[in-house]
Amino acid sequence: MSFASLIREELQTASAVIDAYLADEANLAYLEQVAHMLVTTLQANGKIITCGNGGSHCDAMHFAEELSGRFRENRPALAAIAISDPAHLSCTANDFGYEEVFARYVEAIGQAGDVLVCISTSGNSPNVLRAADRAHAKGLKVLALTGNEGGQLAAKADYELRVPYSGYADRIQEMHIKLIHMLILLIEKMMF
Repeated sequence: MSFASLIREELQTASAVIDAYLADEANLAYLEQVAHMLVTTLQANGKIITCGNGGSHCDAMHFAEELSGRFRENRPALAAIAISDPAHLSCTANDFGYEEVFARYVEAIGQAGDVLVCISTSGNSPNVLRAADRAHAKGLKVLALTGNEGGQLAAKADYELRVPYSGYADRIQEMHIKLIHMLILLIEKMMF
């Protein structure tokens, strides 16, 4: 049995999501605006804190490590951290509930002038929503990477990069990683 038609269909769907995003020039201009905001944050000694669940958690870690480590070129390390410490996550989940795992971390290390990057394909993850609320309470900006209609997170974000796709979450995640890579590339080009 061959799965060639399934493979082709999946790749064509992924390509169509990218093409739909590219078709709107406003998306490209807005992506550049978001990159400028992140650069301004970093240049003012602010930091980028990232969070998400599941695959979005992996994307949050990837975003932070590419900034603090390196992406394509050698350059100074940039202040970015993912909320991914297993001890913090398990302690907080055990003592305060899973809804607080990101918010408590933001409360502990977030400062006015920082940016919290919230990654949620649905935009409705309770722990991400609480983190956005806590970020605003502490004077952080919130950048949301969402999909579909943006969910509740859209209303809590100062900036939102939304993938206009309402199918499976993996298609949205694929686009999120492309947007993350573009942001990192733009940050590097703008700063160095």
